[in-house]
Amino acid sequence: MGRKLLPLLVGLAFACLGKAKEKPTNFVVFLTDDLGWGDLACYGHPVIQTPNLDKFAQQGMLFTQSYSACGVCSPSRSSILTGRTPYRNGVWRWIPGGHQVHLRTSEITSAELLKEKGYQTCHVGKWHLNGKFNSKDQPQPDAQGFDHWMATQNNAAPNHRNPRNFVRNGKEVGELEGYSAPLVVEEGIRWLKEKRDPKKPFFLNVWTHEPHLPIESDPKFMELYKEFDDEGIRQHHGNVSQIDHAFGSLMKALDELGETKNTFVIFTSDNGPEGNGVKGRTRGSTGGLRERKRSSHEGGIRVPGIIRWPGQVPAGTTNRIPIIGSDVFSTMLAIAGIPLPQDRTIDGVDIRPVFAEKPVKRPVPLYWRNHLARSSIHVALREDEWKILGSAALDKFQLYHIEKDWQEKNDLASSNPKKLAELKEKLLAVHAQVEKEGPSEWWTNEAPRGKPRKPKKSGLLLEGKDETGGAYALVKGGTASKHKDSALSHALTSSGEAIALRELPEPATRKLVLKTSYKSLASGSTQNAAIAFGDSTKNDDLLKVGTAIGMNAHVLIPGSWENVRGGAKSSMLAKKDSTFELTLSVDLAKRSVTATINNRTLTFPLPDDIKQIRYFGPYVKGTSSAFAPIEVVESK
Repeated sequence: MGRKLLPLLVGLAFACLGKAKEKPTNFVVFLTDDLGWGDLACYGHPVIQTPNLDKFAQQGMLFTQSYSACGVCSPSRSSILTGRTPYRNGVWRWIPGGHQVHLRTSEITSAELLKEKGYQTCHVGKWHLNGKFNSKDQPQPDAQGFDHWMATQNNAAPNHRNPRNFVRNGKEVGELEGYSAPLVVEEGIRWLKEKRDPKKPFFLNVWTHEPHLPIESDPKFMELYKEFDDEGIRQHHGNVSQIDHAFGSLMKALDELGETKNTFVIFTSDNGPEGNGVKGRTRGSTGGLRERKRSSHEGGIRVPGIIRWPGQVPAGTTNRIPIIGSDVFSTMLAIAGIPLPQDRTIDGVDIRPVFAEKPVKRPVPLYWRNHLARSSIHVALREDEWKILGSAALDKFQLYHIEKDWQEKNDLASSNPKKLAELKEKLLAVHAQVEKEGPSEWWTNEAPRGKPRKPKKSGLLLEGKDETGGAYALVKGGTASKHKDSALSHALTSSGEAIALRELPEPATRKLVLKTSYKSLASGSTQNAAIAFGDSTKNDDLLKVGTAIGMNAHVLIPGSWENVRGGAKSSMLAKKDSTFELTLSVDLAKRSVTATINNRTLTFPLPDDIKQIRYFGPYVKGTSSAFAPIEVVESK
């Protein structure tokens, strides 16, 4: 009897062990700064030595089409933590010290959600998700879900050697002896070994400063490149080896803690390499990709991406399926068994199917935007094997079969109009959706990259014709006429700029609210309509707010049409025969202009020289449009 029971009891015991709760997966995100797609030996660099990362790649999966969410640092970082494209979460630009842009507490980070699940969280290294660092005026790393943090606002200062601008949990650390990446990793290892509860799972976020300028490398790593007379080469290459060494130390610590098999680790970069690659210490390599940091061409956004997760990610494999920084958020949450937030758009997807060489379905295509790009290209979208890039005004486009033409040498926009139209429609739709969700007041009033330019002037407009029966005090540059539409009963037509102005009985000195609607009557590519207003009848002195249909944007223009790129703009997608409803509010006390066009809102500071509003009326540029009589809702 006893002998019969023993096997049964042993079997039950093993069955219970088999049903024991699996240990939660730990997470390590290791993000470098300005590391190019071609900067590692495992990505083909012929000189730079990265033995630890080479070993890591052999233990995991190397992605040949890994993307950052933007061509500059702060935006790409925000996307990793929130799973949302940068303009959607508000971190639309790199953040200078003191700037208003920051990662808002209304955004939900992976650290917050993991912490709620029982994870311990730590951030070490560069932060760069606020302008007012270590201040109560903006959220700090602890407000974004990190239990422990040691960070800098932006770069290590004065450089990577003996930095003195680190803050640990709100307290200034003072000068540290050593080099940034090793110091950052040492802090993370101390937290892993001494600070955290070993019984709980962890999320360690390591963001190095290297190889971002100002570069300063440990002589022992520069010695690896002693055959080069150029110190810039030795400094840069040594800086990458410095990262590699620090990364190796962290992986060794995971081994010592017995956590390697249970830890998901991703190594990547925030954007492509700085500079031109041929002088100074900016010697980063794009591996042959087009352009560099700040660009939405591949050299600015395609970056190293290596993932190790023993037992789940096949070791020593290479994968061509595109992934992006926002996927880190969604994948980590999926692994941890945490549902995605349902009250907002999440751009990143769970990429676990990719580990088995299966494609992933993306509700939102891969999308990039950089308001401060140095070239004319500011936006891009990739779907499957194709990529479209667009100008800031969304009026010029490039098209590449990116899977084959990875160096973007053969623009197919002219030869494949069908594919161009298909991707253009998708790009404009995503672009409009993103602008609608994000805090647009943070970027609509900030001038594009470059020195401020003086407003361009059009000169005096010739006297026009008023064929409406006296609806306007004056018409310049074109013809105002009656239109057959009972609602849109006036038309304005011109081969250049034209205005048809009415005069208020008394100038508005505090507030003016106007309402109207309009539509284009033209069939060509130039289609626009706006309302002009100001204290002068000179075209160059009037503000205009309306819709540039050919540019797929609502616009607020200071002065002449020549300044259309210097005003506020909100992208939209509408049919060319659409009717637009406009409500314009000018607050002269607060010095602001707010315009709502079909539920899209633009804001703009009122120029200092406008002290009152006396004139208002329709405006067009090189086209014909119909307008409803403008209603003066409020004038005081």
